[in-house]
Amino acid sequence: MSDMTTMEWQSGDDGVVVLTIDVAGRTMNVMTPEFLDDIATAAAGIAADDAIRGAVITSGKEAFMAGADLHALVADFGSRDSRELYVRCRRLQDALRQLETCGKPVAAAINGSALGGGLELCLACHYRVAADKQRSVLGLPEVQVGLMPGGGGTQRLPRMLGIEPALKLITEGTRLSPADALAAGIVNELAAAGREIDAARRWVLQHGDATQPWDRQGFKVPGGAGLMDPRVVQTFTVGTALLNQATQHNYPAPAAILSAVYEGTVLPIDKALDIETAYFVSLLRSPVFRNMARTLFISKGAADKLERRPAGPPERKVTKLGVLGAGMMGAGIAYVSARAGIEVVLLDTDDATARAGKEYSRKLVDAGVARGRIDRDTGAALLARIVTGSDFARLDGAELVIEAVFEDRAVKADVTRRAEAVMPDDAILASNTSTLPITGLAEASSRPARFIGIHFFSPVDRMPLVEVIVGQKTDDAAIAQALDYVRQLAKTPIVVNDSRGFYTSRVFSVYTREGIAMLAEGVAPALIENVARHAGMPVGPLAVTDEVSLELSYRVARQAQQDLGAAYVATPADEVLRRFVEDLERRGKRYGKGFYDYPEGGRKRLWPGLAEQYPRAAVQPPADEVRRRLLYCQAIESVRCLDENVVTHPADADIGSVFGWGFPAWTGGTVSFIESVGLAAFVAAADELAAAHGERFAVPESLRRRADQGRLFYRQGAAGKSRHAA
Repeated sequence: MSDMTTMEWQSGDDGVVVLTIDVAGRTMNVMTPEFLDDIATAAAGIAADDAIRGAVITSGKEAFMAGADLHALVADFGSRDSRELYVRCRRLQDALRQLETCGKPVAAAINGSALGGGLELCLACHYRVAADKQRSVLGLPEVQVGLMPGGGGTQRLPRMLGIEPALKLITEGTRLSPADALAAGIVNELAAAGREIDAARRWVLQHGDATQPWDRQGFKVPGGAGLMDPRVVQTFTVGTALLNQATQHNYPAPAAILSAVYEGTVLPIDKALDIETAYFVSLLRSPVFRNMARTLFISKGAADKLERRPAGPPERKVTKLGVLGAGMMGAGIAYVSARAGIEVVLLDTDDATARAGKEYSRKLVDAGVARGRIDRDTGAALLARIVTGSDFARLDGAELVIEAVFEDRAVKADVTRRAEAVMPDDAILASNTSTLPITGLAEASSRPARFIGIHFFSPVDRMPLVEVIVGQKTDDAAIAQALDYVRQLAKTPIVVNDSRGFYTSRVFSVYTREGIAMLAEGVAPALIENVARHAGMPVGPLAVTDEVSLELSYRVARQAQQDLGAAYVATPADEVLRRFVEDLERRGKRYGKGFYDYPEGGRKRLWPGLAEQYPRAAVQPPADEVRRRLLYCQAIESVRCLDENVVTHPADADIGSVFGWGFPAWTGGTVSFIESVGLAAFVAAADELAAAHGERFAVPESLRRRADQGRLFYRQGAAGKSRHAA
C-alpha cells in the first residue's frame, strides 16, 4: 500500500494490519481528500487479501484525529452548489461504509483525543479501545461551530446508545473522558496508555466480529425509534420545544440534528446516511456555520496563538505579578494568575482589605474542591502563591504590575507613581481600566513606553477575553509582555489602540444606551428585554445596565462630557441615567433597585414605576424593529472603530464582540453580522433607522463604499485572514 500518503500500512505475521494515520504537515490529523482516498484504498486492500485477518487503526500523532478541516470549509464557503457539496460530502460516508463492510474485523486503537470526524471513524470500526489518558477527550462537537456530524455520527451513535442519550451528546457537543466514553458505551475497552494497539489486536484475533449490529437482519434501535414508539415521540416533542427555547431559532444545527436522527433511525443505514449528508450540506451553506467556525474556531485560534504579537521581543513569562487593588477585579486577576502558577502580590490600602481580597480566591478554591474539579493540595498551593499586604516594596522583582483601583485618574496616578518607584526597570505597568484612555493615564508614568492597558472582564475567572490596549507611547516590548501574560492565563487576547472606552466598552455602551433610549420613547421595557434575549444577547440592555450599575454608566458619561466638552455627542439615554441616579436614587442591582426591583429572597422583576416615569406609547414597534436597532447600533459602532484604527482587524472586532460582551455567536460577531445581512441590505436598513431615530445609525462612508463595490471585510478563500481598508 505504498500509494497511500496519509497513513502507514504495516502487515503483521499474525495477519493483523496496523494502519497508522499521520497526515503530513498537520499538528493534528484532519480529514483531507487524500485521507478519504486512503481509507477507501485500505478497506479495499483489507477485503481483497485472504491473508489478512483484520485491522487496527491508530494515529501517529499525540491525538487520534479531529474532524474536517474547518479552515478549508470556511475558505470554500459559498463557492459550490448543493449538489456538488453533496457529492463531496458523501465521499466520507462511502469511505467509512467501505471500511465497516470490508468483511474483516477492524478495531480502533484510540491513542488520544478523537473529535468530530475522528470519532466517527472510530464508530465505523467494529471495536474501540481507548488509551486511558487524563487529557484525552472523545465527542462530536460540531454543533459548537454551527455544524452537525457529517460522517455517520447522527446515525451510528443512536444505533449504539439509543436515541435519547445520543441526542444529548450530539446536540450539546459533549466531550467525554475515555472513562466516561466507556461508561456511555461509546468505547468498548480502556487500555493503559501505549497498550491500546495490543488490546485492539487481541480483540481482532480472539473475538473479531466483522458485522456491525445495524447490518444484521432484524436490528432495532435500542429504546425504540419511529413515530409509533411513545418513548421516542416524547423525546422529540419535548426535545424540540426545549431546543427552540434554548436557540430562539437562531441556530439551525440542533434542529438539523434532531431531524436527521428522527428520519434516519427508521431507515436502513445507507439511506440514513443519505439523510445525514443532506442536512449536513444544508448547514455547510448556512452563514451561521461560516460565522461560528470563522470566529469561534479559526480567528480565536489565531488570537490564542498571539497572531498580533510583535515579532521582535523575545518571549518573557511572568513569574511574579503585582496587583494593586483587592476589589472584585483585582481579586479575580490574582486568582487566575495564581491558578496559572504565577506568584502574586495583592496590595490594597491596608492589610485587612488585601486579605479580604484573597478570600475571593479561597471561596473559588473551596468550590472547586467541593465539585471535584481540583484536589485540596492543588488548591492549597494556589492560595499559597497569593501574598497580601499594603507595602509597595513587595512589588520588587515583579515583571508585571496591574492596577485595578477605583476608576479615578488621581487615584490611578498615585498608585502608578508609588509602584514605579520600586518596580524593576524593565517591568511593565498595566491598567485594568475599562473606560479611561491609556495615553492619559500614562502621563503619570515615568516610563510611558512600558505602560499599557490590560482590560479583564467580570467575573475574571469565567470570562475568556482580555483586551490589550496600546497607548500612544507604548512600545513593542510592553505589548509582547502583555500578550505573553494573557497566554499564560489561557485566555484570548485582542489588541486595540487607545480610545475612550477602547473597543469593547465603547461598543457595548451603544447597546445599553439604545435600550434605554427605547425606554424613554415609550417602548415597553419587557419588549426591549425579551427581544434582546431572543436575538441572542445574554442579557437585556436594561438588566445589564443594572448589573454594571446605573451609577457607573452615569459617571462615565459625565466624565466624557467634561473631557470632550462641545465635542461630546449626547444620547437619549443621558437624561434617563441622570434621573435614575440623582432624582430616583435607583442606582442598580448592588443598591437593590434600578430598572429592576430585587426583592430579598425573590426573583428580580422590572420596576412597575417604569410605566409612570416613561408611559408606554400607544403603538409599540414590531419585534423585528427592536431587534434591528439593538444589533445594528453595535455593528455600526464597530465599523467606526475599524475606521478609527481602534481595532485593526475585523477578526478582532468579531472576537471582542462575541467573547467580550456576548454579541450573538450565531452572527460570528459584529462585523460578520454585516456580511451575513449583506452589505447593501445592511446599509439600506441602517439608512431607514437613521431617518427614523437619528444620526447614531448613520453608516460610515467606508461601509457605504464597501456596499457599492461589493467588497467584504474578510477575504474570500482565505479563512481566518482579514483586512480592513476604507
